[in-house]
Amino acid sequence: MPVIDIQGLSKTYASGLQALKPIDLQIGKGEIFALLGPNGAGKTTMISIVCGIVTPSTGTVVADGHDIRKNYRQARQKIGLVPQELTTDAFETVLATVRLSRGLFGKAPNDAYIEQILRDLSLWDKKDSKIMTLSGGMKRRVMIAKALSHEPDILFLDEPTAGVDVELRRDMWNLVRRLRESGVTIILTTHYIEEAEEMADRVGVILKGELILVEDKTELMKKLGKKTLTLNLQDPLEAIPVGLADWDLQLKADGNELEFVFDSNAEKTGVPSLLRRLSDLGIAFKDLNTRQSSLEDIFVSLVHREPAQDIRAGAN
Repeated sequence: MPVIDIQGLSKTYASGLQALKPIDLQIGKGEIFALLGPNGAGKTTMISIVCGIVTPSTGTVVADGHDIRKNYRQARQKIGLVPQELTTDAFETVLATVRLSRGLFGKAPNDAYIEQILRDLSLWDKKDSKIMTLSGGMKRRVMIAKALSHEPDILFLDEPTAGVDVELRRDMWNLVRRLRESGVTIILTTHYIEEAEEMADRVGVILKGELILVEDKTELMKKLGKKTLTLNLQDPLEAIPVGLADWDLQLKADGNELEFVFDSNAEKTGVPSLLRRLSDLGIAFKDLNTRQSSLEDIFVSLVHREPAQDIRAGAN
């Protein structure tokens, strides 16, 4: 049984703006699910509905067996949320804020647990500091500590590392890995695609309010991933010879490199015939290497392909 079960979820505002088109999505226990999409795509709207902050126009959300609307308190107790915006009680100390957050969810005090969270987030030495005195990165750490204070089974991270230092990002991902090992389900939205590539089990791409793709990360990269063949030429070329017009080639590095992008899953990649033609034309190369597309390359190609039907067809 999925820990999050979303059925027919949509949101249309009174203005007529459809922020979210009907979405069906199931997320398993202990999974790290990355939701990718440009600003305004509907990522935060979707998270806000699942967390019970925004009321959906249609559909249902069940979090760990509890309907988010019918059993709001029970469902919300299962969920921790780190929002995009920094909203903290500026005059409170770090320790008081995190303790209060735990109490708001009806959890009995547990100072040992709170201390462990603050240590994990490198906040323990700041426990008596007022939040208003902290840097942006430290405030972000406090938001994460607050979200974890009531020991949630599901953690939403909405752009958690946007605009924070490299050190926090590293601490944060170490913490995410530990949480996942303890069975916590993590849903994150991010612009840092390398994080999704490193951390996520599955990736969802949301565009203009529509969830256009949900795919196992490695499968997605296999299906949509292109490879780039780079040839380091013996002698530089001023232009691509007419005899190579059958291949989509680019000249790089002041004419010293030829680049060819191909589909590694295609029956005929075009690589052997290209190498034969180069030999026929007397174009020698010192070295060649291939590079698999990154998740970022795939994401960019998805976002720039229209309409959504084409994208789905490409994913099948």
